[in-house]
Amino acid sequence: MTYTTSELALAAYLKMRGVRLISAGKAPTGKFEFVFDDKTGVCSGHFVDFLNGEFSTYDSNLKSLKKMIYSK
Repeated sequence: MTYTTSELALAAYLKMRGVRLISAGKAPTGKFEFVFDDKTGVCSGHFVDFLNGEFSTYDSNLKSLKKMIYSK
């Protein structure tokens, strides 16, 4: 079983939590595609932890700061 996401921050969080990355690249749509080994079914729980934790807040703030810099 695998878990796929196009979110860079979530992919980084999953790697930080020890989930094995199988592949990373661009999908035919042009979006990023990160595929993780989810044989143990932990990715859904990590996704919820990501959304409820400080890492998600950090990512949101980082995106806001990037927008501020690149909009000038």
